[in-house]
Amino acid sequence: MMKNVKNNLKYYFSNGPKTFFIVMLLLTCITVTIFNMKKVISVIVDGKSIQVITLKSNVNQILKTNNIALGAKDQITVSLDSEVKDGDKIYIKKAVNVKVKVDGKELKIQTAENTVADMLKAENIVLKNEDKITPLKSESLKSGLQVQITRVNTDVLQETKAIDFATEFKSSDELDKGVKKVIQPGKAGLKVITSSIVYENGKEVSRNLVSEKIKSQPVKQIVALGNVNVYTPSRGGNVRYTKKIKVRATAYTADYNSTNKGPDDPYLGITSTGARAKRNADGFSTIAVDPRVIPMGSKVWVDGYGYAIAEDVGGAIKGNIIDLYFHSSDEMWDWGSRNVDVYILK
Repeated sequence: MMKNVKNNLKYYFSNGPKTFFIVMLLLTCITVTIFNMKKVISVIVDGKSIQVITLKSNVNQILKTNNIALGAKDQITVSLDSEVKDGDKIYIKKAVNVKVKVDGKELKIQTAENTVADMLKAENIVLKNEDKITPLKSESLKSGLQVQITRVNTDVLQETKAIDFATEFKSSDELDKGVKKVIQPGKAGLKVITSSIVYENGKEVSRNLVSEKIKSQPVKQIVALGNVNVYTPSRGGNVRYTKKIKVRATAYTADYNSTNKGPDDPYLGITSTGARAKRNADGFSTIAVDPRVIPMGSKVWVDGYGYAIAEDVGGAIKGNIIDLYFHSSDEMWDWGSRNVDVYILK
């Protein structure tokens, strides 16, 4: 037994250097391997650099190991499943919260884009050429930024509108004063108006005339205005006259006492115009006038007497005096002399 122990010790000490060498070689290999696996990389988050020493190669594992969280909208310059090597740089841009008011809605958006324009593109928010935006599309994004988009539309509108007709008034000797009569009806014309209308978010903000074309001209209306005076006597009816005169009215008759002519005298009751004097309750009676005031042959209305015609003159009939014919002296004396209005008929 002692012999075996001596042999083993002899074997061990004779092979010891070899074992040590092998162990040291293994340690060296392990050390070299670990050294070769160690990496120093830079993770730059929003411009701030973090130095990471790691044995891992996978980006996702490196971020998790170093408690670097990556949000859903954060941007990173490499793929999460990619491998890195010593000295690599990983850039991360953290998303910020912005509000976008558009199309009647307020959108709360997380984005890591650089500018407003980049954010709109990433969120598929399309702007037309006429749309307005505040702030400018070149504005850099920052947390809390509010973006207002105004939708602008321009429509061309065609409208057909009426053109008012003018009214012309003409004096008429055929109508009583105050009476109107349309002798030519008016007709409105038509015009086509083309306008450019600008809407912002559906509300009209401006309207500009593009063109105005006449489709049909208006036809003027012609209205006759009566200028004939009308007097309504107490006995009723209407007297249409052109002139009113205040006169002193006396009375005369053609009996023997007044003319010294008998009933058989052919000139009995003959007036200066050759007509026989008459008193016609249903027509025109004879009166004597001053022709300078009331022309001979004029038809008149005498208040209290009735219709008459100027057929006679008299030596005492001067100026605003008339003489009314009656059949009898009694009628003549009943009338006497009074002031009356005479209406010269149309």
